[in-house]
Amino acid sequence: MRIPSGREGLILCREPAAHGICEKCRFDPMTKVILERASYEYGSLRTHIFSMLESCGISVGEGRKVLLKPNLLAPASPEKAMLTHPLVVRVAAEYVLEKGGVVQLSDSPAMGGFDKVLRESGIKDALAGLPVEFKEFRDSVPVEVGPPFNRLELAADALDADVLINLPKLKTHGQMLLTLGVKNLFGCVVGLRKPQWHLRTGVDREMFAALLVTIYRKLMPSVTILDGILAMEGNGPGRGGKPKELGLLMASTDAIAVDMTVCEMLGLPADALFTNAAAARAGIAPARIDVRGDKFRIQGFQLPKMTPLVFGPKFTHKLMRKFLVQRPQADPLLCKACGDCRKYCPAGAITQAGSKIEFDYDRCIRCYCCIEVCPHGALRAVEPYPGRLFNRIIRR
Repeated sequence: MRIPSGREGLILCREPAAHGICEKCRFDPMTKVILERASYEYGSLRTHIFSMLESCGISVGEGRKVLLKPNLLAPASPEKAMLTHPLVVRVAAEYVLEKGGVVQLSDSPAMGGFDKVLRESGIKDALAGLPVEFKEFRDSVPVEVGPPFNRLELAADALDADVLINLPKLKTHGQMLLTLGVKNLFGCVVGLRKPQWHLRTGVDREMFAALLVTIYRKLMPSVTILDGILAMEGNGPGRGGKPKELGLLMASTDAIAVDMTVCEMLGLPADALFTNAAAARAGIAPARIDVRGDKFRIQGFQLPKMTPLVFGPKFTHKLMRKFLVQRPQADPLLCKACGDCRKYCPAGAITQAGSKIEFDYDRCIRCYCCIEVCPHGALRAVEPYPGRLFNRIIRR
């Protein structure tokens, strides 16, 4: 496995005594996760993040190239809780600059364009005056990963950075339950290659989770800082979700440990999150996690409604997907017929006739990308009547 230069000391130990101290890594016996109760008040946020980065021990020396990878899904203001908060990004940049590092901020937004996302998110203004290079991911490098995916094309800038700081947002996700540290790195797949991978993995959540974990293993961020101060619950990760104040900031050199800790705080088993289960199957989930800070139980957090995409014999899958599985539907009162959903749909299942959006549910793979990118919050996942009836029967 090729690790980008400068991050060799941060790879997960693959020796039998996993996560113990060995000659090939410098991990503590237990994977450390730092948890803080926080707000977006600049002074206290700066204190928290600087302390976290010091505790994580990342090597940011003079002239080292440091890439900041926030969640920049689509244009949205901070109060929508769709994107990493601009002050979290600013403080991370300040830390690197004060250590003598060279900062680049990059992502590949699903919709809206990189510059527009930077403006509407407040990140451009928040970083004004700092010597930060804003650069959209454009160039890809083919990376051999072995079966089942064989080869991935990942952002060249993410692979070339000396230090990769992963800055995800804590949000719900209609397909994958939550989008946290591991899922955030899917943004390092450039442009329309993202919907192509949705199409290739189809309705198999486990396969898509395995893809995300494969990307994580190739990029191996130096540190992950999760912005859960203002999180998103409900029908995330786009405008269909609702802001939820949690006051949570979390950091670790291991994004999987961050994701597992969030599940525990939500009262979920670790493997309820598909990427955690995929990491366990790949043998890279931490055996023990040392949470340093006030690990509180998150109460009243609304998760997205999840139904199995397929189950049973393979020959029944198409019928089940059509009649039992939630499918995207447009609210005619909210839909502006902008066509963003049609442009992004990996399966080509959306057509537009004037001001009306129509779905071909035979072609739809239920990836819910359309819901994710809709700038008006006009799309939602709706269970067909046979599916509602089926669920009532099995719950009796």
